[in-house]
Formats: sequence, structure tokens, C-alpha cells
Amino acid sequence: MKSVLWFVAGIAAGFVVAHQVNQTAEGRKFFESVDAKARAFGQAIAEGYHERDAELRAAGTDER
Repeated sequence: MKSVLWFVAGIAAGFVVAHQVNQTAEGRKFFESVDAKARAFGQAIAEGYHERDAELRAAGTDER
């Protein structure tokens, strides 16, 4: 139970610090950069998934 309390306290402290950093111009640039990279990564994952799905579907229809 103690470890859960410390975990929640750490998350709360992280949110407070992130909010304070986001108040500065440099902090906003940093978070915008992180956001852009995360979106690009997610898009790359989705594109790869859709390409592989199309390959598997094409292979499945060839066997019939």
C-alpha cells in the first residue's frame, strides 16, 4: 500500500512540474517537440500495421 501511495505522489509531482515547465516559452517548445515526435511515431506504427495487414490479406486471398 505504501508503494502505491509513493507512486501516486510521484505522478502528481510529475504533473505539477510539467505544468510549471509548460508555462515557459522553452517548456512549450519542448512539449511541442515531444508531441510532434510521439505523433510521428504513432503514425509510423499505424502505417506499418496497415501495410502488413494489407500484405496478409493479399496473401490470404491468393491461397483460395
